[in-house]
Amino acid sequence: MPVNLLIAEDQRLFRQSLRLLLERERDLRVVGEATDGREAFEQAMKLKPDMILMDVDMPRLDGVTATKLIRSCLPDVKILMLSVHDEDARIVAAVQAGACGYILKDADHAEFLRIIRATHQGKHVLSPFMPDRFALGAVAAIEHAHEPDAEPLAHLTEREREILSYAAAGRGNKEIADRLCLSLDTVKTHLHHIYQKLHVAGRVEAILTYLGTQRSSH
Repeated sequence: MPVNLLIAEDQRLFRQSLRLLLERERDLRVVGEATDGREAFEQAMKLKPDMILMDVDMPRLDGVTATKLIRSCLPDVKILMLSVHDEDARIVAAVQAGACGYILKDADHAEFLRIIRATHQGKHVLSPFMPDRFALGAVAAIEHAHEPDAEPLAHLTEREREILSYAAAGRGNKEIADRLCLSLDTVKTHLHHIYQKLHVAGRVEAILTYLGTQRSSH
């Protein structure tokens, strides 16, 4: 069975070139593309790929934030970050968000394919160019993370929290309505009230706020 891949990259030329590279391999299959973080989340929920190649710097929702959101809803998907940067903070942030690896865009084709296959096999690959201390730093940061303040959800009703929890689990509006025996319009109204109370622009930001309050301290 080929590995199903989603490419999330806002630069068209790099995205198309990467797709051509991957589609030459019999064990790899590109099932979709995304041009920004929000589209990456939407495509991931729709396509359920085995792996996502995620650019760090994207419009609307950056790659690290999109990774965190996707991994919360699809814990089995493997995500490799793509970037032209090699800064420690970006690497640690990517690993904390749930990325399995981090590749610099100037890696050669053979190395790129090797890392993709190794990651699919369950190996943590931070990059062919980066020392292990980055991984150790990321693990240490995760272990010492503190639980965020749950105050953002304080003004939500019990029903609103329930609907938000389903949304964070990747449920669509119709499925939420069916599960809670509500009309679709009622669910949409609740979500609108949730966005207002959380002071967010929409669903993605609301889910991120919810997930931030659900993390347990280590």
